Amino acid sequence: MGGPLGAIIGRYPTAESGGGGGGSDGERGRGIVRKNRKCRDLVFLVIFIAFWVAMIVNSSFGFNQGNPLRLTYGLDYKGNICGNKHANPDLRALEVRYWLNPNQVYQSGLKSSQFTLADAKSICLMECPIPSEDGLNFICDYPEGGIHLSVDDWIDRNYDYFEFLTPDMRNSSLQLQGPCYPIVFPSVNVYWSCQFIARASNISLKHWLQMGGAAIEENMLIDKTIHRVINSPSAVLKRYVADIGKAWPVLIVCGGILPLFLSVIWLLMIRHFVAGMTWITVILFNALIISVTMFYYAKAGWIGHDAISVVIGESDPYVNISGREINHIRAVAVLMTIVMIVAFLSSIAIIRRILIATSVLKVAAKVIGEVQALIIFPILPYFILAIFYMFWLSAALHLFSSGQILKNDCNANCCSYDLKSTRVNCDSCCGYSIHYTPHIGISILFHLFGCYWATQFIIACSSTVIAGSVASYYWARNEISEIPFLPVFSSLKRLLRYSLGSVALGSLIVSIVEWVRFILESLRRRLKLADTSPESLMGKMTSSSSQCCLGCIDWTIKSANRNAYIMIAITGKGFCKASAIATGLIMNNILRIGKVNVIGDVILFLGKLCVSLFCALFAFLMLDTHKYKSAHNKVSSPLFPVLACWGLGYVVATLFFAVVEMSIDTIILSFCQDAEENQGTAQYAPPLLMETLDGPSEMQRLTQGS
Repeated sequence: MGGPLGAIIGRYPTAESGGGGGGSDGERGRGIVRKNRKCRDLVFLVIFIAFWVAMIVNSSFGFNQGNPLRLTYGLDYKGNICGNKHANPDLRALEVRYWLNPNQVYQSGLKSSQFTLADAKSICLMECPIPSEDGLNFICDYPEGGIHLSVDDWIDRNYDYFEFLTPDMRNSSLQLQGPCYPIVFPSVNVYWSCQFIARASNISLKHWLQMGGAAIEENMLIDKTIHRVINSPSAVLKRYVADIGKAWPVLIVCGGILPLFLSVIWLLMIRHFVAGMTWITVILFNALIISVTMFYYAKAGWIGHDAISVVIGESDPYVNISGREINHIRAVAVLMTIVMIVAFLSSIAIIRRILIATSVLKVAAKVIGEVQALIIFPILPYFILAIFYMFWLSAALHLFSSGQILKNDCNANCCSYDLKSTRVNCDSCCGYSIHYTPHIGISILFHLFGCYWATQFIIACSSTVIAGSVASYYWARNEISEIPFLPVFSSLKRLLRYSLGSVALGSLIVSIVEWVRFILESLRRRLKLADTSPESLMGKMTSSSSQCCLGCIDWTIKSANRNAYIMIAITGKGFCKASAIATGLIMNNILRIGKVNVIGDVILFLGKLCVSLFCALFAFLMLDTHKYKSAHNKVSSPLFPVLACWGLGYVVATLFFAVVEMSIDTIILSFCQDAEENQGTAQYAPPLLMETLDGPSEMQRLTQGS
């Protein structure tokens, strides 16, 4: 085991107290011993610093190349982003993409055509046009060349300057070559692109044909082609990422301020009302998970009339347009239903064990009462994480939009009127697209991995500091004078001076395991989609077993890491040595601490879920306001913002709940080591801990070793 811990962080019990190591007056007066510590796992600290340098370089690439407007708005035929004030012409008020030539839209939908919708001529408007009820209206190209109108005048004329065209321009327009095109099909604003409704206006079409206009296709393919592009997986992913940017006030309130407030309240209630907190946590958890599930049902359209809509602004109630977003919401609603049922049944199963959790939480409450700085300390890593997440989120939005806008190579035979050269141009009719190179995908994955590792690192640092503070309390033998002034900051000083490399190694191991799970799961899904044959029973069993094994490995490593951080704080050893010491202690005392520790962890896990679910519920309420259901701030789906608030709430709760979690684990590990060093009788344990673990009750049976 590497020697008695009493000699490392405390002092041996005196002969009068029944201990086995008398010790001199010098040893008794030394108190908490900080000697024999040195910097550990320096290589991994260097790797972590190099990783941060790479993160900054990677993010600077995103800030330089990306533009978050690309995630929401489309491109016009000149390669400009709709809504971009730096475009030529100025498009700051023109945010909706509209395809001018319906025949080009039809042609792009044909399977045999090399012409794509990205090559069809499109411009940016303020809103989607609709056909005239008593005549024929036109949408004309941006005014330039011989058309002496400003953009504002062009907008005021509803984009129509057909009456100013020369005879050549009119003849070209009647051949659907521009610069003006007829408005024959009604359209609606679907995520800032005008979705055609393949139901041509008879009046407008009649006027067009009377003017000698070219034949216009009225096939349903016009509708389906635009819908297929708007509803593609890549377009949906871009909208989801854009939703995070649009809902940043929701993230600040529900992912930052609210979980901070709730976590502090929970800690204070643990300190002063520990007897009832386990019951409150279990009941509140079930109420919150039911409420969140009902909100998903409402957004899925299964309850009430508040299902998410793909249309921005008002639309014809008889026109039904759906998207992938509603399907994703319904899938999550089904998943939440299953989780809700499992959670309810699990809550019933642990009711009889709640008293055990209450006894353990009382010990943590006693520690918090003695070392009161523990309640305040998590605010420090909270602000560090808040600053990091703001930087990370901004960089992520730019990285996801950092492709290059390049002209397509369509090899198509199409012509359009060029106002600058005042002639029909058939040489350059291809449109523009955003091209993503493979290194952008690698940069995004690296950025995501960096977020997870940095989060795990900060949480690990916080946990190690808390463990060192609680260990000081335990090994001081309940003598407050033995505890150094402000033990939290003393523990923080030891971490920063000696153990950052060890914490970097532990957090890296957890991050790598999580990413191996993520990669394997992605490969499994891709292979499942590629294999058209039905999956066999053996294949399903193998897949489920592998996922279960990976989940168990992940849980085991996280648990081992947490105990390793405790031993790092206590002994100052490197990560591997500390992990070996902690594992040996647990294996030697599994019957002592197994059930007690597991039930305590379950209650704390439910507490974290209560905080995160409350954040998700409040995020639903904020996103349900008019601000996020219309106009520029309309989110395509509440799914990603709610999940982000849930995740941020869980991380913040983890920081604060680690005070209780690490207190329990540190006290129990210290108790086990104390008992081993002193022939089965712990000499340093506080009286309340002795009552909890050695009292004449159910706890006594649980804590007797083999």
